[in-house]
Amino acid sequence: MKIKDYLIRAGKLVTVSDKYKTIYDGAFVIMDGMISEVGDYSLLSEKYKRMEVLDFSDYIVTPSLVDCHTHVMEYAPSSIFPITESTHLMGSSTLILEALSSGITALGEQICGHPSVNYTKDDYLKVIKDLPIDVVFSLSTITIGLPELVHFSGVTGASTISKKMLLDENILKGLIENSEYPGENIFINATPANFEEAYVPRAGEIIYTQKELEHISSIFHSHNKKIGCHVGGEDAIQMAINAAFDVIHHGHGITKEQIKRVKEKNILIVATPLGGTHLPPNSPKEIVELVENGIEVSISTDGYLPPSKKAPWLKFLDNGIKGPESLMKIAHESMERLRHLGYDVNDILRLLTLNPAKVMGKDKQYGSIEAGKDANFLVANGIPGLDIVNQDDIIQVFYEGEKIISRK
Repeated sequence: MKIKDYLIRAGKLVTVSDKYKTIYDGAFVIMDGMISEVGDYSLLSEKYKRMEVLDFSDYIVTPSLVDCHTHVMEYAPSSIFPITESTHLMGSSTLILEALSSGITALGEQICGHPSVNYTKDDYLKVIKDLPIDVVFSLSTITIGLPELVHFSGVTGASTISKKMLLDENILKGLIENSEYPGENIFINATPANFEEAYVPRAGEIIYTQKELEHISSIFHSHNKKIGCHVGGEDAIQMAINAAFDVIHHGHGITKEQIKRVKEKNILIVATPLGGTHLPPNSPKEIVELVENGIEVSISTDGYLPPSKKAPWLKFLDNGIKGPESLMKIAHESMERLRHLGYDVNDILRLLTLNPAKVMGKDKQYGSIEAGKDANFLVANGIPGLDIVNQDDIIQVFYEGEKIISRK
């Protein structure tokens, strides 16, 4: 069904665009699901006199949110619902609706291989085919830090593989061909994978040699593909930098000197304040330091995860697993600190919109409100992550010009 053309009026329009920044009593025109013009409401309403106006002059309008590192479709469903393999994909759809309800219209989904389900990227593509969300996939090899290390890959599915197979040419080829962006393609460290510490004594163990990482990275680059990694700890992070990885996911324990090197090499960092590695996750202080050093940081949930016990700054009332619905909350303190330091709200909000879109290779398509981009935006009681952290304060969510969530 064709979405009709209309004009959006916002009491405060936070565009996350260097050209427009914040426009009070701002507006933008939507044609065929895309933004065609942005400016003052008084000017655009005069120019488009006969166009229908959706008036949100009592609210703030921003780009919709992007969570660029998730496990919503593969790992999360069986952790949340009492499902079997036959109902697993239904669980995936349910969690996508939860993300949309939280103002998120784009996900970066990791396919790592799951011991209980044998679905492939093609199966997940069928789930999202007609859903109003953009899911960009990354395939990985993964090592779980059990007493005897266990390895999986997004290519081989539910079957375990040997350490040697992590370097298999066919598996690497499968990762390259099926990864749409540089997610955590390679787990440099063994992961705790949501297990209690006692069950994963080898979590954090470095799996590869420097030579092996350089070989894998060069193969990706020879196919004109960027590569990302799951990594934590000074030694492992240094290996990733030296091997020319393009995106560091987590980066827990990064040093000041390494931050400088990351900036020099234009490496992107996906910070995960909920956890995800064997080390304390990215703190608000660390995220601010990354931003102050000019690094394009994205904040992501790595959902679904239980809040790390090594992160006292996470002020959840329970230890239940958290997903994309927690994105605003886990980003809040970092974003608030940046505001106190004098950063413009547009530059702060990009940590949840334009920067993660860039990680996913989608920053020309969405992540800011600009002419020529998809009309993915939300209407809220405040700036997400700054003024509001509760999904109930997101009043409406639009995807490609269509209203898909409404609390009004």
